[in-house]
This record gives sequence, structure tokens and C-alpha cells, in this order.
Amino acid sequence: MTATTAANPVLRVAPAAPAEAAAYFRASLAFHADVSDVAAALEAGGDPGFVVVDSRSTASWDQGHIPGAVHLPTALIPEQAEQLLDKSVPVVTYCWGPGCNGATRAALALAELGYQVKEMLGGFEYWAREGFAYETWEGRDQRAADPLTAPVDAEDCGC
Repeated sequence: MTATTAANPVLRVAPAAPAEAAAYFRASLAFHADVSDVAAALEAGGDPGFVVVDSRSTASWDQGHIPGAVHLPTALIPEQAEQLLDKSVPVVTYCWGPGCNGATRAALALAELGYQVKEMLGGFEYWAREGFAYETWEGRDQRAADPLTAPVDAEDCGC
């Protein structure tokens, strides 16, 4: 290790070899979907090939949720998943946002029951912050996109 890398917190631990990095990032994409990709798939019309599950409480669901999502709080997954979900259809879970691991817990519970599952990164927070429509107990709502989370003058970020 050189003096430059020793003082550099980014390079203090060397990056993984390219093949290892590729395997890691490929695996990450098998477990996660982002808000923009979920929205694009849902907005494309027809069957997106997955179902979205909101794992939050009823009060949270009423405050706002993704249109078309299934409401299945994490604690109820063991007793209600089979009535609400088809094991042949992949599931995308979400909770409040990046500071909450509720979607991770829901994804784990579903995977342990035999469902194919991904977690939606950013949760409901980023769904709303990126300007996608949502439903509340009062009806449909939508906020302007937050320029720190979504492009203001483009349909997508190009990534």
C-alpha cells in the first residue's frame, strides 16, 4: 500500500477484482429493483410480470401507496400471502424508504415461503419524491419530482 492509498479512505481497502465486482453487482440486481424501473414497468401497460407488495401498516397504506399494490403488512405474510399472491409471479416489496428495513423483512418472509422476490430500493419515499402518482385514503395524488432524486426536464435519468 502506498502513502497515497493509506491516507485515502476510499482506497484503504482495495476495490474487488473485476470478475468479483461483476458477480456482486449482478447478484445485487437479482435482489433489488429501483423506483424508476418499477414505475416504468407499471406504466407500460399490460402485465408487468410482477406484483408490488406494500409491507407497511394500514395507517401508512392509507397515507399513500403505489397504485395497484397489494397491501400485506409484514406481520401478516405467513397467514395471508397464499390468499393474496401467486407463487409463480415475482413480488417486489416496499416499505417507507431507505432508512427502513421493512421491505427487507417482508422480502425475507416471502422468500422463506417460496416466493421469488425483489426489494424496491427507496421505498414509498422515493416513489413520491420522484414524482410518481400514488393513492391515499382520500384518492389519487402526485407531487412534483424532487430535483435531488429525479431529472426535472427528462423522462428518466439515463442510467
